Amino acid sequence: MELVILTGMSGAGKSTALKMLEDMGFLCVDNLPIPLFSKFAELAFSGSGEITRIALGIDSRSGRDLSVMNGVFDQMEENGKGFRIVFLDAEDDVLIRRYKETRRIHPLSADGRVEDGIRKERDEVRFLRDRAGIIIDTSHMLTRDLNQRLKDIFLENRVFTGLNINIVSFGFKYGIPKDCDMVFDVRFLPNPYYVTDLRPYTGQDPEVHDYVMQYPEAKTFIDKLEDLMDFLLPMYVEEGKNQLVIGIGCTGGKHRSVTLAIELFERLKDKEGYGFALDHADIEKDRKRGK
Repeated sequence: MELVILTGMSGAGKSTALKMLEDMGFLCVDNLPIPLFSKFAELAFSGSGEITRIALGIDSRSGRDLSVMNGVFDQMEENGKGFRIVFLDAEDDVLIRRYKETRRIHPLSADGRVEDGIRKERDEVRFLRDRAGIIIDTSHMLTRDLNQRLKDIFLENRVFTGLNINIVSFGFKYGIPKDCDMVFDVRFLPNPYYVTDLRPYTGQDPEVHDYVMQYPEAKTFIDKLEDLMDFLLPMYVEEGKNQLVIGIGCTGGKHRSVTLAIELFERLKDKEGYGFALDHADIEKDRKRGK
C-alpha cells in the first residue's frame, strides 16, 4: 500500500496536484475530516489489495483538529504503516496574487485580508512542513512543471531533494527579475541582434542558437556555469533551501540569454533529485514593440 498525504498552503496547487495523482492511478480523497483519518488509513492498510495507491488531501480547512495529526502520524509510524507527506508551498506574494486573480477568500482570513490568512495558516501547517519528506515550491511553476515533478517522484521513482531550480532568461534593459538568487551577464558575447538575418529570431531558433554557440567563449561559459551548479546545488540542499532562481541576462532577453538559459537547462534537467523549470521573461517584448 502506498499512502501519500498531500498538504500545504492554500493556493499552492493542492487541488491541481490531487487531480494529477488521480491520473497516475491514485485513489484521491480531498479534505477528509481529521477524526475519520485514522479509521480510513486503517481500512486502507487492511484492504484486499485492490487499491494499492491512495492520496489524501488535508489542509487548514480542518481547523483546530489539524493539530492532532502529529499524534496520528506518530502512531502510524509506530505501527509500521508507511506514508509520505508531500507539502506544496509558494511565496506569500505569489499566494496573494493568486487569490486576487481568482477572487477567492482565504479559508483563514475572517476579516477578508488574504495576508492575515496566509500568516495564520503558515503557523498552523508548520508541523506538516517540518514532517514532509517532499516539499515542492510552486511559486514559479507552470501546471505542466508540477505535473512533471509529480511524475518524476511517483511514476519514475526519482529521488527528490526538495530543491526547485528555475532558470530564467531576461533582458537587462527591462530590469533584473526581482526573485533572482543569482544573475549571470552574457553581454560579453557577440550580439545576434546586429546580424540582420538573425534579428527576427530568438534563442529558441537553431539559427540564433548555432550563431551564439559557435564562439568558444560561449562554450567555456556554459561549461564553467555547469561546474558551478554541480558544486552549489548540494550545498543549497544541505542548508535547507527549496527554491533557487538563476537569471541569465543579455541586452534584450531575446537572443544570447535565451540560448544560454536553454543550454544550462538541457545540461541540468536530468540531474537526479532536483526539479528544473525554464522561463524566458522578456523574449517577446522586442517583438511586441515592433523591433
